[in-house]
Amino acid sequence: MSGLGAYAVPVLAAYGVTIALLGGLVAASLARAARVRRALGEAEAARAAGRGSDAA
Repeated sequence: MSGLGAYAVPVLAAYGVTIALLGGLVAASLARAARVRRALGEAEAARAAGRGSDAA
């Protein structure tokens, strides 16, 4: 990192912001996947109980 000279702070800050944003996107994706998985499980349970629409 010593080769960055005067640009070390802006470059490292950009890396930090990028890592934080990517981490946020991963966390949001995992949270959404959990919500969708839960909703799908509830829909499948309702359908199996005969309360769903159109048994195919």
